[in-house]
Amino acid sequence: MHARTFDHFLKQIPVLTRRQRERLLALLLPAAKLDKTVELIEQMAAPRLACPACGSRQLYRHGQAHGLQRYRCRGCGRTCNALSGTPLARLRHKQHWLDYLDRMLDSRSIRRAAAELGVASATSFRWRHRFLGLSKEDRAACLTGIAEADEMYVLESHKGARHLQRAPRKRGGKATRRGISNEQMCILVARDRAGQTLDWVPGKGPVTRAQLHEHLKSRLEPDVLLVTDAHAAYRAFAAEAGITHQAVNPKAGVRTRGAIHMQNVNAYHSRLRAWLLPFRGVASRYLGNYLGWRWALDGGRIGTSDAFLRAALGVFNT
Repeated sequence: MHARTFDHFLKQIPVLTRRQRERLLALLLPAAKLDKTVELIEQMAAPRLACPACGSRQLYRHGQAHGLQRYRCRGCGRTCNALSGTPLARLRHKQHWLDYLDRMLDSRSIRRAAAELGVASATSFRWRHRFLGLSKEDRAACLTGIAEADEMYVLESHKGARHLQRAPRKRGGKATRRGISNEQMCILVARDRAGQTLDWVPGKGPVTRAQLHEHLKSRLEPDVLLVTDAHAAYRAFAAEAGITHQAVNPKAGVRTRGAIHMQNVNAYHSRLRAWLLPFRGVASRYLGNYLGWRWALDGGRIGTSDAFLRAALGVFNT
């Protein structure tokens, strides 16, 4: 639009009716949100932009596509944009992304977020797990000082599966066996006194010594003090790994001995269970994504949609 025509248009805005202003805003707001999202994406991609096919950084501008600047590689001739090679590649409706991430910060369900934004539930589901693909990796390299470790269990869920290997159960449901069994998924959580948290889903049933070696050994500093319950797997693991270990026995009424306690990790378990409850069951195959989501929210580590989008692209404020 020419500058003179645009100035004439601006002068007409005060005389618009209410309905006309609403129609104008309905057209302008999505475009403004798209511009903001694209600007954030381009800013984050600029320092590390490279061809996803050959890794070359010799790129030149080659038009635009889907609202993003497109580039062509001088080496292999392939085209790419700022999202190529990321979990967000080929996702549509970018004008809704920041609003959707605001709803993830509020822990909205898939259907509720979809209804509020006017997108399909399948789109909402796809966005959720794409945005969590890299966000869940923002963790401490190692735990230091006094580290507490304990496991919690949730019933295995095939929510959303089209073919089940067992008879379906009612929402919520109960295990057919008492105690810890292979019907339950183990969530192993380790947390130090600085608030750094690591978690894994080792598999079904009780945690084993081999699983502790696989997940926990490389994430503990050599001089760490590991505090756990009286589970034999922890004692055997600590002895084999050469890690200083202290145990408390809640079943015997021994929950604390001065600084030797598991209150931090147990409090995290409690917050995690309460947070999972409104989702009415989480599919076991996506449990790792939900653990990363909870860690992103815990303590307000990610408080804005802009920061969430950066984390979804692997740009962390460490």
